[in-house]
Amino acid sequence: MTNFPIVNLLSKPEHTLKTIYVACRTCYSALYPIKIWEDSCDEGKMLNLVKKVLSSGHHSTVEHCQFVFAISGVSRACTHQLVRHRHMSFSQKSQRYVTEKGNFEYITPPKIENSNLNEEYKELMEKISNFYEKMITAGIPAEDARAILPNATTSSLVVSLNLRELMHLAQLRLCTNAQLEIRTLVKKMCDLVIAEEPWLKEYLVPKCEIKGYCDEIRGCGRKPQKA
Repeated sequence: MTNFPIVNLLSKPEHTLKTIYVACRTCYSALYPIKIWEDSCDEGKMLNLVKKVLSSGHHSTVEHCQFVFAISGVSRACTHQLVRHRHMSFSQKSQRYVTEKGNFEYITPPKIENSNLNEEYKELMEKISNFYEKMITAGIPAEDARAILPNATTSSLVVSLNLRELMHLAQLRLCTNAQLEIRTLVKKMCDLVIAEEPWLKEYLVPKCEIKGYCDEIRGCGRKPQKA
């Protein structure tokens, strides 16, 4: 069984830390940015300045770093949540132009899979698939036949976002109050970036780790509730 969602990091800045460092230094230096870039600088010094600037809340400096992901095996329900995030770009598989072949792929949430309704759920999906195929065979265009496809239908997309938005995405969607599917998706995205840039581990975390407290109506107990 495929381990959905499937997430791959397509591209990232060649010099993530150095790019952010130059942005930080430029704000506080009379030197031309290219001179700062060309000057030799060890990683420890760059990291110290970047962390200091980020701790001060100067997050525009990380907007210069763009990450692009290929994502497959996520439900339309999940992508509906994902596209609500601002400052992200999406190119998604179209249900108008791509006709589902045979039994369409769909996601089964664990709470359904582990319930006594799972068999009925699968039977319903099969009925929907059969009727969808019947409509296509009868000449109904895919853009109309898709009306019966459920939110559980899987999709694929290419997503790009800058580091500031990735940090924001992590803070909201790694929270235990986020739905499990999008939480799993964002965790995989963050893990891929951290594998390339280990110093980002402390920034790609739930918001309670940044704030030191929980501001959700229902907390999980990881951090104390906001007074």
